[in-house]
Amino acid sequence: MNFSYSFPALRGIQAGREFYTVMCPLRLIPKIFLFDEEEIPAEHRAQRVMNRSRIPDITNYILENPKDYIFSSLTASVDGEMIFQEHSEELKDIGYLTISLDSKFLINDGQHRRAAIEEALKVFPELGEETISVVFFHDLGLVRSQQMFSDLNRHAVNTTSSIGILYDHRDQLSLITKALISDIPLLNRYTDREKVNLSKNSPKLFALNHIFNTNCRLLGKRKGEIISEQEKEFANQFWVLLCNTITEWQEVLNKKTSPRDLRVNSIVAHGVFLEAIGIIGYYLYFYHPDEWEKYVKKLKHIDWQRDNKEDWQGRAYSHTGRINKNNETVQLTANLIKKKIGLPLTEHEQKIEDKLKEASPLGT
Repeated sequence: MNFSYSFPALRGIQAGREFYTVMCPLRLIPKIFLFDEEEIPAEHRAQRVMNRSRIPDITNYILENPKDYIFSSLTASVDGEMIFQEHSEELKDIGYLTISLDSKFLINDGQHRRAAIEEALKVFPELGEETISVVFFHDLGLVRSQQMFSDLNRHAVNTTSSIGILYDHRDQLSLITKALISDIPLLNRYTDREKVNLSKNSPKLFALNHIFNTNCRLLGKRKGEIISEQEKEFANQFWVLLCNTITEWQEVLNKKTSPRDLRVNSIVAHGVFLEAIGIIGYYLYFYHPDEWEKYVKKLKHIDWQRDNKEDWQGRAYSHTGRINKNNETVQLTANLIKKKIGLPLTEHEQKIEDKLKEASPLGT
């Protein structure tokens, strides 16, 4: 080969076929790896159409963490001549991989990473000298490439959002949430740090993502946004008072009732309640910064029982009795709680209430 790429490489064997792992400079990634054209029908492509909405998030991850980002390997097929030159007789699987420049490269796994690297290099060209590991296979045609994509993704299991929060040591919302759980005895004892949905027999009251989502609403923040010291202090004080105010939570803490029984009989052991309280806390922070505590204390006098259908059916749970958490039901639950503790509805909240009344058979 007169014109070629040459990489230090390791040789391995899978399913009787050779493959090679190389360290590829980031600057080469956009130049040598191509995608299938998106207008080609799915059955004639070897990969899915790229979801371009994912690229900015991955790009920002690189740019915001230039000293601390990490990427897993790309996996690619090479349609062209590849020659592996062994380092020595003793080190037969270590050497150099030479690939003809006119070869065609196809990413089987990692196309979004590839696109994000290209965008990051436009902003921060110095990244081009850093490397990413690439696993090369011989291209054995479309059918084999499609099968590789299927096999690589077949057993992939996304982590739960709770695990993502637990292991995130950069995001301020994640850090605040974990600190609250560690510092407040009720949350520390009764928060499941891995699951996102609790079984009916779970010994826990909350999932970590429930607390995180509530903090998002409480502070009006999204993942990655900056949180002031004042906001952090408010969140801590709010949760401490909330945990001391909800009588049913205290009964669990004092072993007078079980998480299972509370989940069955009350709405306060469900995410729809927590996020509704987050909405109310956000309102109090802005409109009652000096007297928000007195409104939170009024929560003690509300009937949270699930058999209180007049209040919670059609809001926290459906007419079948199933707890139903989405943006609308969270807001409807928050609306009623606001009324009960003497807070007015915003124009947006009143529109949601009017919509509920119109949908009601009795118009009430």
